[in-house]
Amino acid sequence: MSTERAFIKSGRNTIIHKEKKLDLVIVNGEAHPKIKVTPMGLVPFKEELPRNRREAKERYLEVVHISSVDVFGEVKRLLFIQALDGREYKVDYSKIGTKLFVRIHQDSYL
Repeated sequence: MSTERAFIKSGRNTIIHKEKKLDLVIVNGEAHPKIKVTPMGLVPFKEELPRNRREAKERYLEVVHISSVDVFGEVKRLLFIQALDGREYKVDYSKIGTKLFVRIHQDSYL
């Protein structure tokens, strides 16, 4: 079984999306909204989470649990996501429900 992931973690709070075939579903604890990272940018994830990795692959998703030990090991207040659209997004979980919750941090990080 391959352990190849569709993302790379960088530093203490950055996720880099690297696989066009799979969208990432960012889960930052149970209390925060889930975010889907697509090749076109970030969108809210309103669907039910896949039950397991096989179901996620069938739906062309990879679930990223930010607080898991193999990612960052804790729930984050601030997260940066480099998407395949060439932009870096800043996700500020202290601003949920406002237009500042998800915004473009860098228009072109390449």
